[in-house]
Amino acid sequence: MTQIIDGKAFAADLRQRISAEVAKLRSQNITPGLAVVLVGEDPASQVYVRNKGIQTREAGMSSFEHKLAESTSQQELLSLISQLNQDDSVNGILVQLPLPAQIDSDTVINAIDPAKDVDGFHPSNVGRFTTGGNGTIPCTPLGCLMLLKDQLGDLSGKKALVLGRSNIVGKPMSTLLLNENCTVTTAHSRTRDLEQECRTADILITAVGRPNMVKGSWIKPGATVIDVGINRVELENGEARLVGDIHFASAAKVAGAITPVPGGVGPMTIACLLLNTLTAAMKQNELELPEWIPAR
Repeated sequence: MTQIIDGKAFAADLRQRISAEVAKLRSQNITPGLAVVLVGEDPASQVYVRNKGIQTREAGMSSFEHKLAESTSQQELLSLISQLNQDDSVNGILVQLPLPAQIDSDTVINAIDPAKDVDGFHPSNVGRFTTGGNGTIPCTPLGCLMLLKDQLGDLSGKKALVLGRSNIVGKPMSTLLLNENCTVTTAHSRTRDLEQECRTADILITAVGRPNMVKGSWIKPGATVIDVGINRVELENGEARLVGDIHFASAAKVAGAITPVPGGVGPMTIACLLLNTLTAAMKQNELELPEWIPAR
């Protein structure tokens, strides 16, 4: 029988662990602080930022929210980042993407102090992480890996396919799985015989943003399926609902374990953002990380 991987419950347990560690830090007069910067009025981004702020405060951390106008210039944003880099009360900085057209995302990401880059997007962190060093791991791939290891234990020798090659999810996910000694295939829109490639995978991770793209017939019986996609689709009655990249009903008949959408990977992303902020605070204060925090 297929097991539904409950990311919501796992994330709640992770946040409890984080809160306990934050309480220990606060007893030493150290309060981890996360600064989130939102430029513009994108509705989805506003929801994400609000949820991040709520969960940051619930974990006992300081939340610094900076909401800037759509017309904000690149130089104004860079000036704010410079201030946050120098603020000792801020251990982590996250600039919500996407940014307005007048601002170059790469320039902004590069301006963040790598030690405070809790998204794991700075080239210094990407380089360290990719070469096996101590670089910050991007939140969504880290959440996926934690769910996989909780489900399967040792991943060594597993054949994994990552569908998607973005810098945010696909590429770092492939690297994480390689580091776990999986045999990894990265598939994308130009991959030939994509359905057959998917059928060979013990672990299938989808991050392409195409609703219900992967059908149950694409999945190897007993495979573990992690669906990163979050797609809003319109129903015939005019209402909308969220679905993943996987056609859940058909896939659930074949997979050994699968994440739902919503309630799978999504809750893990914010929980891992808090984990990265906690890790950054401890490293900046030269404190030893507890064993349960993934080494980075």
